Amino acid sequence: MIAAAAFYIFAAVLIASAVMVVTSRNPVHSVLFLILAFFNAAALFLLAGAEFLAMILVIVYVGAVAVLFLFVVMMLDVDFSALREGFQRYAPVGGAVGLVLFAELVFVFATWRFADDVGGLRLNPTPEGVDNTRAIGRILYTDHVWLFQLSGLILLVAMIGAIVLTLRGRPNSKRQDIAAQVARSGSVNLRQVRSGAGLGEIGIERPPVAAPETPKKVEHHGHGGGHH
Repeated sequence: MIAAAAFYIFAAVLIASAVMVVTSRNPVHSVLFLILAFFNAAALFLLAGAEFLAMILVIVYVGAVAVLFLFVVMMLDVDFSALREGFQRYAPVGGAVGLVLFAELVFVFATWRFADDVGGLRLNPTPEGVDNTRAIGRILYTDHVWLFQLSGLILLVAMIGAIVLTLRGRPNSKRQDIAAQVARSGSVNLRQVRSGAGLGEIGIERPPVAAPETPKKVEHHGHGGGHH
């Protein structure tokens, strides 16, 4: 009873936060609602017995991806008024894409049905010595290791492509030439200076310091006991 109530509470908060991610006008608020959605999804994973997926969701998505989104949104100077100007122009295209996605979801849920022995699968005993983390690792790194490596390669190519597309060369930027700094033959002269001699030993004199001007004395003349 308690597990069922917790499931419905976390699911309701997850759906509400997901809706707020899309409908919030402030992008910072959208990222914060996204973090809330991740936390509730992790709680649902815990209720389902997938503690490894729950911790991965919190550590990777909340601790890295969502925080990165938050910093990027806060650091970018986005002109939201300029973004809203083209809303009416692209509204028909966005509405058409939304209708297509909604129709696909309807088709998926209309044709989806539970397996005949789904009730018995939940009652099957878990093999001894095999927990969720070990089972997921065996599936990823043994059964589907080539697909896992291929997905990593695709992500690497996408990361390199993003860096290449966003890299802009500036002609006025100053760059450090390590080879010129290391090859300093003849450009640096070493001289032996006596201890305590100071800079005057090598011909460097400090500029003279001008003496501070003395303030002028102000004389007061009194007439009839008054001061002017």
